[in-house]
Amino acid sequence: MAAPDKVFSLEGRVLKLDTAEDLEKHIGPLRAMDDVEEVRILGNTLGVEACKLLGEVLATKKSLKVANLADIFTGRLLNEIPEALSSLLTSILNLPNLHTINLNDNAFGLNTQAPLVAFLSNHVPLQHLYLNNNGLGPHAGILIADALSELHAKKEAARKAGQNVPDLETVICGRNRLENGSMLAWARAFSLHNKVKEVKMVQNGIRQEGIEQLLTGGLNHATKLKILDLQDNTFTIKGARALAKVVPLWADIQELGIGDSLLSAKGGVLLADALAKGQNKKLETLRLQYNDITSIGVKGFASAAKDGLPALKRIELNGNKFSEDDEYIVALQELLDERKEKHGGDIVDEDAWGLDSLSDLEELDSDEEEEEEEEEEASPEEKAEKLVKEAEEAQEEPTVQLRDDDVDALAKKLAETGI
Repeated sequence: MAAPDKVFSLEGRVLKLDTAEDLEKHIGPLRAMDDVEEVRILGNTLGVEACKLLGEVLATKKSLKVANLADIFTGRLLNEIPEALSSLLTSILNLPNLHTINLNDNAFGLNTQAPLVAFLSNHVPLQHLYLNNNGLGPHAGILIADALSELHAKKEAARKAGQNVPDLETVICGRNRLENGSMLAWARAFSLHNKVKEVKMVQNGIRQEGIEQLLTGGLNHATKLKILDLQDNTFTIKGARALAKVVPLWADIQELGIGDSLLSAKGGVLLADALAKGQNKKLETLRLQYNDITSIGVKGFASAAKDGLPALKRIELNGNKFSEDDEYIVALQELLDERKEKHGGDIVDEDAWGLDSLSDLEELDSDEEEEEEEEEEASPEEKAEKLVKEAEEAQEEPTVQLRDDDVDALAKKLAETGI
């Protein structure tokens, strides 16, 4: 976090800035800040000409570290956004200290991917990327992931040239309908950026085959991972088995979010058994709501918490299939209460400790089979073929292209730009 005197902010002012003149009324202080480290433009709406001027000003701010450009295109026409975004991103591409870019809540979709891909594949200082709720879809998801893979090559080349280059540490890309079709590309990106510490890809419509590929072909290489949030995707027993296989590799993991993901009763047991191995001694928070976990799974998590997860502070289990007075729930609560008493300190954040509210539990029906039907296991070749097919289908999505002169201008600007 930058010092207050090094932050320029128009955050949340709901300004409608169409022209350069509209913006000029507000950026006098930014022009005067030679040592600005963070700009916050989020919560306003900017037109093409306003973005061009903002880009020109930002291009001079060599000390800039953080650019928060979230939610800046509300109400803009589809054909405005690519040119406006291009003006901004090409202007800040060469800023040597710009390590964090936040583009959350901007409706990009496939039609606006070109300037984004150009920036992400070339901005070597990038360390923290926030791309949440951008309507990307699987085709744009492939292009973004491939851009990050290309960025890795650029980072390696810069290191060989003697530059001090940061690793990509944060990737937030949720609510983007990435689906299975982009998972081969994302797995490859994470296998390359294997020093990543925080990954959040919630609510992306990723099914079990995609989850398996992401975990076993990508994030298994990310042995420095501290936070992983894949909530509101679809795991089933297949994804749970993949998670159980890779979770012992993450010795530094502190927060794991798998809520609302159809983990399944057996999947819960598999994950609990994996955590009980004692390879995740730094894990503090485990989110497992709405996963069809039964009492047998709760027993496993209680055992894992006691013997294999000495740092565990919080486990979320609402919406699963057991009784609130289950003996293993009671044991879990007592264990976490004891830890809070011992390690919580004088000021306790109650939401960081214990169990969540169990107000929406499901009772396991008396005639409901505890045993679940095993999914038929495909061969590695069949799995790969299926994911490749979904990737090909994703790339057949129609798109509205930038005008040729816009593309040429962007390419020329990038060609002229040296990192």
